[in-house]
Order: sequence, then C-alpha cells, then structure tokens
Amino acid sequence: MKNEQKNVQDPVPENPRMPLTRRNYVLLAIGFAVVLLGFVLMAGGGSDSPDEFNYAMFSWRRITLAPILVIGGFVIEIYAIMRRYK
Repeated sequence: MKNEQKNVQDPVPENPRMPLTRRNYVLLAIGFAVVLLGFVLMAGGGSDSPDEFNYAMFSWRRITLAPILVIGGFVIEIYAIMRRYK
C-alpha cells in the first residue's frame, strides 16, 4: 500500500518565471509609442468653417506616413510578445 502511494507523484508546479522579460516590456512600450505617434500624425486637417473645404487633410503625412507608423507599431507589438529572450 505504501509503495502505491509513493508512485503517485505530485503535480508538476508551474514555472514561476515570468513569460515576458524586461526587454519584451521595453519593446511593448516602444510599439505603443509608435502607434500613438501614428494616431497623432493622423489627427487634424479639418476646416474651421463647414462652407470651406480644406485640402490639408489629404496631405502625405495623414494619408501615407501615419498609417504606416500605426501598422509598424502593431508589428512591433506582435514581435515584442512573440520574442523569447533567455
């Protein structure tokens, strides 16, 4: 009877190590800053008067640069989560 009880092992405890390291969190912060910068660059461009059309909202910064920064920030976020450091 005692031999049977010794053969039953305790469940393996979970790994106490954090899944993300400090480098991962730094990369997450950088990715968040890039996404935030993209949204800031996308803002604005409207006119003060509804009778007047402002072509500034179609600038290269708002149409091309800002969406590239937002997508790049999300790519950095995914890389920061998936990258495993030792």
